[in-house]
Formats: sequence, structure tokens, C-alpha cells
Amino acid sequence: MIEGKITRISGPIVYAEGLDGCGLYDVVDVGEKKLIGEIIRQNKGNATIQVYEEDTGMHIGEKVVCTQRPLSLRLGPGVVGNIYDGIQRPLQAMYEHSGGFLLPGERTQPLDETKVWHFDACDAVGEGSPIKPGMVLGTVKETQSITEKIMVPPTVRGRSLKIFKGTGDYTVNDVIAVTELDEEIQLAQYWPVRKPRPYSQKLGVTEPLITGQRVIDVFFPLSKGGTAAIPGGFGTGKTMTQHAVAKWCDADLIVYIGCGERGNEMTEVLTEFPELIDPRTGRSIMERTILIANTSNMPVAAREVSLYSGITLAEYFRDMGMHVAIMADSTSRWAEALRELSGRMEEMPAEEGFPAYLPTRLASFYERAGRVISLEGQEGSVSVIGAVSPPGGDFSEPVTQHTKRFIRCFWALDRELANSRHYPAIGWIDSYSEYASEVQDWWEVHNPLWGTLRQEALELLKNENRLQQIVRLIGPDALPDAERLVLRVAEMIKNGFLQQNAFDDIDKYCSTDKQIAILELMMEYYKRAAACIKAGAPLTQVVALPVCDEIVRIKMVYKNEEMDKINEIKTRLDSQMSEVERMYLR
Repeated sequence: MIEGKITRISGPIVYAEGLDGCGLYDVVDVGEKKLIGEIIRQNKGNATIQVYEEDTGMHIGEKVVCTQRPLSLRLGPGVVGNIYDGIQRPLQAMYEHSGGFLLPGERTQPLDETKVWHFDACDAVGEGSPIKPGMVLGTVKETQSITEKIMVPPTVRGRSLKIFKGTGDYTVNDVIAVTELDEEIQLAQYWPVRKPRPYSQKLGVTEPLITGQRVIDVFFPLSKGGTAAIPGGFGTGKTMTQHAVAKWCDADLIVYIGCGERGNEMTEVLTEFPELIDPRTGRSIMERTILIANTSNMPVAAREVSLYSGITLAEYFRDMGMHVAIMADSTSRWAEALRELSGRMEEMPAEEGFPAYLPTRLASFYERAGRVISLEGQEGSVSVIGAVSPPGGDFSEPVTQHTKRFIRCFWALDRELANSRHYPAIGWIDSYSEYASEVQDWWEVHNPLWGTLRQEALELLKNENRLQQIVRLIGPDALPDAERLVLRVAEMIKNGFLQQNAFDDIDKYCSTDKQIAILELMMEYYKRAAACIKAGAPLTQVVALPVCDEIVRIKMVYKNEEMDKINEIKTRLDSQMSEVERMYLR
């Protein structure tokens, strides 16, 4: 251990001397209370330290002890279903230990070291077996929804096992294997949060992350292994959109990072998620969720590291061959933490006071997403969905603009839609997805109509946006019937397809088959109605068909498995439109 002493204190930034031999990003115990800190600058033994806990009352001259290891997470059985703060302290265990208040310097192990797990060894592994980094030694049933693979840590240099205990019951501290170099392998392993975990190959992103949200899956899809941003002003529904995606997406594991958000929002997550039923397993959704709660009243330095903690957890399960989705809410609060720490260190500010290295830090987070082949040959992915909270909803501010450089899916929340209670308030004019062409082949296999319907519907909505500008000037009555039909069908798409009720038992999750069926009905109605109007039919006649209201109500009336009833509506649409066509089409 290397000891130094505090020479200066500036909020969460502490300066110390006598730390020669310490490395950049080494963890230190700061002060008499042994607060957790991290060296972020070194200069001939004079270190700058960011403290991850409240340091009120700390004095100059107090001792600083360097552990000579980087800030690392403990990865192993017990992380799933847990609630951590930004530096992997289990909040529930700390609450029970301290009686309600988190005391400065309090330490609680991130994994329960007394719990016994049943380890099922792989048949092909035994004493003398050759090994390599990332190799699977066996499995542990962590929850009913998650089976965790116990892997050889990537840092192990040994090439064979001298000792292997095999199937049995162990705690996370028990040694289950020893290499010929006397390296011990436990059920749990450590990994530095700022260092990406290695993999053997990076793959293209070709499969969509199905969320059950129609506006996302059909119009602005996100690939497994892709990156997306949800920018929007206060009250536009960023958190609710992330909640909906976290609840219903087809990822194997969810890592939800509450980074600098309000405490009541995290409370809602903590109370609501355990009661939600996973549609794929029929069990609690918490059995495949890890929560990181670092609210706005917690120390600002821990907020800065919470994103790295979340993506390190995600990479660990990715290496097992799982598809993991990260919800980061919000990266703007994380950037504000960077700005405060940078100001405390008296660094030269850049745009709007943010540090000049803001783009680099954003890239170091988003670039860790992707679909990969792990060291063992397993295919897994990490998808990142980051909320951005631009002040006043101004998308030209630095965090939003720099984020757009590193993401390929942009779900822009619209204030007017949110004010009109249209949720998700994802605007179809400003939003985009560069993954649409890459997931096209997947959709061709599962539903070939997706590409055509998506393009036609987007074109119609863009045309409607242009016509609305004319309507504001001269009113809708001045438009010809063909253009008024565009307005009418666009309204059907908005109300019956894009708008989705997260609190409705039927509408909260929409299967891909139902999504395409609804949009197909709307676009078929539009094409046939437009042909009738062109032949002389009055607009009032084609919009008065009873089936129009039925199409709009499909989303909340028919369940995902009731496709036969949706097909009956298609039959009624064909019957009613045929009557009009017989009158005007020769």
C-alpha cells in the first residue's frame, strides 16, 4: 500500500501528495472515513482524486491510501436482479446494514459472499484440460430466467487446469479451479470498468431489437448491437419510452442505468419492475434486469462512472452469448457531472462549459455497443439506448450534437405530440434509423411487407406534414379531395398505429404480425380510396365507411394472438370498398 496525505479539497475533487508509484485510475481510500476515490491525474506524486462519496467534513492532512488497482466490478452469480449505485455498492444490502441511511465510507460486498450456488461443470472440462480466456467451465442457475456461464477470466495466462473441483455447491469466493501457473479461478471475477472486455470478432448488426412499440419496430428500428438516442425536453416522455422498451424488448438481459435522474423516477422503476411479468417467460421481469440507481442527489463523481459500470455488466453477459440492452437515463446528467468535475479541476471549458473531451467520453461509451463473437465463440450483443435531456428541448446543444456522431438511431421526441398526449412522442419527421437497410433481410424472412409498407407510410406522413403548412394558411376546405384524403389517412396512422397506450393491457405490447397487419389495412384503404376519388367518388363517401373506425380501434380491441379477427376486418374492408369501386370504377 502507498500512503499520502490530502493537501487541498474542492468539493468531490481532492488533491494529495506522497502518492509516487500510483497509477492513473487507481482506487484510493480517502480520509479517515476511507471514502472510495479514483486517481484521475498524476504529477510526480501529486495526485488529483475524484471521490465517489460525500466528503463533507474532510480535512487537509488526512491520510490517502492507494490500493494500486483500477476501479473494477465484481462479476458473477448474484448481480442479476440486484440494485447497485454507480460504483457497484448494493443499495438494498447497504440499507439493511445501515438502518436506512447510507453512511460515508460504508462498504458492502457487491455479491452475497454467504450464498451458496450450485455449479454444473461442463462434461468436457476436468483436471489437465486445456483452457483459454473466455472458455466456459460450467453454469450456475442465477434466476429462473438467467443461466450464468462461469468463464475463464480474460486475464488468465495459464493454458491448462491443474485442479478442477467439478460440479458442486460453492460461494462466489470458493476456488473452483487452479491453472498450471497457480492462478485461482472463482465463480466471480473482477474487471476494470473503463476497459472494454475483449472479444474475437465484431459482426454486422442485422437483426432488429423487437420492442413491441410500433413506431420503433416499423418506422425507426434498432438493431441488436446498435446504438440509439432519445432526445427530448422535460415532460416529453424519455423515461417512459425507455421503460416501455426495457419491459417488452426481446433482449435476454436489461441493464437500466438511472444516471442523475430524479429519485421519484427511480422509485417508480424499483417498485414497478418486480411486479411486471416477462411475456417470454411468464415470470418477474426483475429476473433478467440489473438496476443501477445513481440519482441526482447522489455524489456527482459516482454519476460519471455509472455508465461505465453499466456497460461493463452488459459486456460480461454478452460474452456468455446473451443479447443485452442498456437503458441510460440520462447521458445529459452524466455530461453535467463531467462539466462539474472539469470545472473543479480548473480545466479550460469548451462549448457551454462542457470539457473539450466530452465527445471522446461519449464515444468511449457508445462504441462499446455491438454484436460480437466472444472469445469462446458465442454470439452476443450489447444495444445502447441513451436518453438526452437538452435544456429547453434545444437539439443543437453540445450533448445532443455530439451524441448524433456516435449513434445510428435517433428517436426525436416532439413537444407538440407530448402536449397532445400522443405517446410515444417520437416525431416521424426529425427521427431516423440507419439500421433500416441492415434489418431488411430479417424482415424479408419474417414479414416481407415491412419494407414496402414502411416506405409508403413514411412518404404519406411527410406529404401530410407539407399539406398541414398549407392548411394553416388557407384551411382544409381549399384542398382537393385527394389531398384531404392524405390528411385523413395520416390521422388514422397517428391515432391507430403510432400512438400506443403503455397502460392498456392489450396495447402496451404489439407483436410484429399485428403491427404489419394494422399498417397493411391502413395503406390498402388509402390506395383503394385514392383510386375511387380519382375516378370521381366524393371524399365524404370513402371516409364514411364503418370499417375505418374499426381499423383505428384494432390496437386496443384485438390481442396479439387474435389475428383471425383482424383478418375479418380485412374482409369487411374489401367488401365495403368493393361497393364504392363498383359505382365509380369501370
